[in-house]
Amino acid sequence: MPIDKTAKIWMDGKLVDWDDARIHVLTHTLHYGSGVFEGIRAYHTPEGPAVFRLTDHIRRLLQSAKMLMIESPFSVEQLVEATKETVRVNNIEACYIRPLIYLGYGEMGLNPLPCTVNVSIAVWPWGTYLGEEGIRHGVRMKVSSWRRMDPNVNPVAAKGTGIYINSSLAKVEALHAGYDEAILLNTHGFIAECTGENVFVVKEGALITPPLSSGALEGITRDSVMTIARDLGYEVREENLLRTDLYGAEEAFLTGTAAEIVPMRSVDDREIGEPGEITRKIQEIYFATVHGEVPQYKEWLEYARE
Repeated sequence: MPIDKTAKIWMDGKLVDWDDARIHVLTHTLHYGSGVFEGIRAYHTPEGPAVFRLTDHIRRLLQSAKMLMIESPFSVEQLVEATKETVRVNNIEACYIRPLIYLGYGEMGLNPLPCTVNVSIAVWPWGTYLGEEGIRHGVRMKVSSWRRMDPNVNPVAAKGTGIYINSSLAKVEALHAGYDEAILLNTHGFIAECTGENVFVVKEGALITPPLSSGALEGITRDSVMTIARDLGYEVREENLLRTDLYGAEEAFLTGTAAEIVPMRSVDDREIGEPGEITRKIQEIYFATVHGEVPQYKEWLEYARE
């Protein structure tokens, strides 16, 4: 999706003009992928822009940095406030937020430890990642020939920049084959996740999602959906799933900050059909929550106002 330019980007404690937010071509992370990031959304609410589960996202960002042995020069609290400030200064009601911790210019080679650590936060308006039609009627999925990386090959629990080459390869393969999104299996043949989203299947009225041990990222939208589903009275389980569990699913959907909640209409040309009752109920509550309309989950919203 294209990026719509905003006014300011936060870089290492200062707000700079969008066009001045530059790095050197020999920046370490550009060459070796040793950086970490988050995807976060702020939504329009009657009380102003609200960032969905901001502190949880920033905590995960620093946990990812720790896994890659990158020491952030900023705390959770500092980055939470910097994010709110960046949303405010850009005078934007709803946006996508991209914090990035990366290794800077001055060192080269596979030893990242001497490198400087830099941090940036950018915000811009961003629509639905898989399209409004996808949210309403579902998307066509393909099980990728690319496997999700083993956690002993790369720390897939971290949102590492270089780790997403795996996802990009699967995404391009699916698009070239005429599908909307890809599903990755792990090295044991179980479903891990999509290219940037978690997977949910409805079976006999229960909601099932792969465990984190499958290689699935510990998604914040995933956690929110599990909470909403349990509060609605549905059984929620974490279990290993095969691709055939998707072929025979009563309902299936994917979740993620960028994608939000998107039904799967088909998998490998096996029709699941229009979104079902459970999917629709969870979508309804989720979208009402992020727009400040559900007091039960009010603590998930962190307002950017001063």
